[in-house]
Amino acid sequence: MAGRKALIVLAHPEKTSFNHAMAAAASSALRDKGWEVTISDLYAIGFNAVLSRRDITGPLKNPECFVYEMETAHAWKEGRLSSDIVAEQKKIEAADLIIFQFPLQWFGMPAILKGWFDRVFTDGFAYSMATMYDQGPFQKKKAMLSLTTGGMGSMYSPSGINGDMNVLAPQICYSVRYASPEVRAQMLSTWKSRLAAIEKEKPLSFVPNSCFEMSPAGGFVLKRDVLAKQEGQQHGLSVGQHLGKAVPLDGQLRAQE
Repeated sequence: MAGRKALIVLAHPEKTSFNHAMAAAASSALRDKGWEVTISDLYAIGFNAVLSRRDITGPLKNPECFVYEMETAHAWKEGRLSSDIVAEQKKIEAADLIIFQFPLQWFGMPAILKGWFDRVFTDGFAYSMATMYDQGPFQKKKAMLSLTTGGMGSMYSPSGINGDMNVLAPQICYSVRYASPEVRAQMLSTWKSRLAAIEKEKPLSFVPNSCFEMSPAGGFVLKRDVLAKQEGQQHGLSVGQHLGKAVPLDGQLRAQE
């Protein structure tokens, strides 16, 4: 769709890697559909993953006791964040779709990408106590994970040694290091085909803020009437709010109709 903008946040140091190939394929597929694409290659730009006082320009509100989230919240309001943080925030603001492309490392994201979230998603810009989750500032944007693994797909199944890969509707390319060129080509083709129709995909749903006591006094826990309605249910509400029950099948892997 013409006029739409996508941001690909890429976290892999090797230009010849499959992650770079996935980013290139995504960029190509989206541009073919009229998207404007920006790639934020974190290793290429030397993104600093370590948060520090240098993330704020000008005087600190409380230099004697440095509280990062409070200081960066003030700095964001006053336009005093460091230039590299501001540059990434502007890319996010402009984007309708954000793709995070990375290799799974120790069952999580690479440190450079974790640092990107830690530094870029400042209080005020990305969230606030009053606007979390479905009420947040990014609620009109779409985001998705595209990741590669060293392990086989079967290893991440409910019966596999690593357990169920239960993340947000990701594009997962398993065991790419050991995949043949033909299998890799098919992975890229599948990825491009999915992105060609990304506008039609429904986002995943989570338990909305309206189901919670949204105040410090209320403890940000599920409301009593919501809990009462769930007493007779076999499954919990979601993977996050399972209520001590079985996790809903595909609860956070597929969008609800």
